[in-house]
Amino acid sequence: MSSDRTPSRPDAWRRRAAAVAVWYLRIAAVLNLLGAVSAPFRSQVTRHNTGDFFTPYLLTAGFTSGALALFMAIMLRRRKRAAWLFNMVLVTLYLLLVALFMAVYPEAKDLWFNWISLLLTLLLLLALWLGRREFQAKGDRSNPWLALGALIGGGAVAVLLGTALVSVTNTAGGSTLWNRAGYTVMRVYTLAPSGSQYRDIRTPHWVDIAINVMSVLIFLLVLYALFRAPKGKEYLAPQDEARLRELLERNGERDSLGYFALRRDKSVLFSPSGKAAVVYRVVGGVSLASGDPIGDVEAWPGAIDLWLEQAREHAWLPAVMGASEEGGTVYARHGLNALELGDEAIVEVSEFTLEGRAMRNVRQAHKKVGRAGYTVRVRRHADIPDDEMDTLLQRADHWRDGETERGFSMALGRLGDPDDGQCVMLECHDGEGELRALLSFVPWGKDGLSLDLMRRDRESDNGLLEFMVIELLGQAEAVGFERVSLNFAMFRAVFERGSKLGAGPVLRLWRSVLVFFSRWWQIESLYRANAKYRPIWEPRYLLFERSGDLLRIGIASARAEGFITAPSLPSLFKRRHRRPALEG
Repeated sequence: MSSDRTPSRPDAWRRRAAAVAVWYLRIAAVLNLLGAVSAPFRSQVTRHNTGDFFTPYLLTAGFTSGALALFMAIMLRRRKRAAWLFNMVLVTLYLLLVALFMAVYPEAKDLWFNWISLLLTLLLLLALWLGRREFQAKGDRSNPWLALGALIGGGAVAVLLGTALVSVTNTAGGSTLWNRAGYTVMRVYTLAPSGSQYRDIRTPHWVDIAINVMSVLIFLLVLYALFRAPKGKEYLAPQDEARLRELLERNGERDSLGYFALRRDKSVLFSPSGKAAVVYRVVGGVSLASGDPIGDVEAWPGAIDLWLEQAREHAWLPAVMGASEEGGTVYARHGLNALELGDEAIVEVSEFTLEGRAMRNVRQAHKKVGRAGYTVRVRRHADIPDDEMDTLLQRADHWRDGETERGFSMALGRLGDPDDGQCVMLECHDGEGELRALLSFVPWGKDGLSLDLMRRDRESDNGLLEFMVIELLGQAEAVGFERVSLNFAMFRAVFERGSKLGAGPVLRLWRSVLVFFSRWWQIESLYRANAKYRPIWEPRYLLFERSGDLLRIGIASARAEGFITAPSLPSLFKRRHRRPALEG
């Protein structure tokens, strides 16, 4: 673990200089956008730009310049090296232009606007130069070619559409197709404010606006392609998986989510000693780690440092989904902030009982399903013959709720793999011997299980999955485990405390909002389905650097878990299962 995270004086000055460059562009963006909506301000800038006053990012006082300045501020805020080079070249060229202008026109030295422009530009150049070591984030090697393709391809589409619009709406006569195409090209690829030189073209104002909007969109698309972060697609290699299994063999009992680190759509970074690792996946520019680091807790800081350094190097936002209290504490020592997401339900076999008034409903449901003739078979995956496993896979796919597979932090993403032979399968058959439901658990150390997959026939009796869980707990000694991790209940504390006497108005309002959204998402049902077992609740946390990044992290998490799907990207894995609610 890093012992001293206080920056030295040179580092502090570099950070301040980088911040000055970012704020310069933010202010320029605001001024440009103000000019776009304020005619008097826009006219002043236009007059100054004719020779009195001119500075980078205050070109036309319009949406295009504002969008450019804002985009560059964001890219510099993410410490992109390519954005720093772009701005250095632009500002240096402008200073040369100013020097040439004053040398050719000595009277320009008498205009104080020019000196203000020169000072502002020198300030930006100085800030960029002093903060140059802060801008080290790498981009993808394919970015220049992708940007060129976006410029040519997007421009061609815009020119075709724009020419068609001009041809249809032109009220002046005598124009040729070549002239109309030239008019469109001028508006798409240049900052020319009007097309007055094209006297044989007269279009409605909305046509020019539409073409300008396409131009801005292409411009932003080119910039995004040029400065986008690497995608980080180095998925888990066989040798990495073997090393992770060794770490889990020695320290797997620490985290119930540890085995899910073996998902093969994740990447891994090992500590310098090789005794710990952080497992993550890059989604939308967010380096999303799941659960606690794997391995020896004393080596966790080394793996976390490497993960954070890699995130800074590639301008990825670091975030952790589902860290335990112990893992969250270690991550927090590395500068991350913690937000409680909910609680994981853990049942200790030695403390579980169906006796007592509190377990009456569960006890009755168990007896009801048992009287209906249902039976449960418990086996390790390695003990299931291949032909039977193929049948189980087919039924699991058939019972899947929807076409999208969900899961990332609390799902293995595969079923029936030969390397997962120690996983436990529960098969539930009705009185006629027909398979009606499946549960699959992954190992949690040497004496625990963690729920991975839950599927059932929708036409089967209610309470079937609860019946299977209780049957599993009853066979704990035969299977060889002492504790079971069930589902994760998001915002569990809100549901529990918000319904009690004395709950404050804010807590009650928050609970009402969650109950409302539970109509579409399994939020309250997950809590109630797990609460019936009277489990031990273990909190799980989201770790992040800045509160302003939470929206972006939330979208990345939803994409990773499968709640938001990019339709243009093919699925990387055939079976990636989620953990649905226990149904009652």
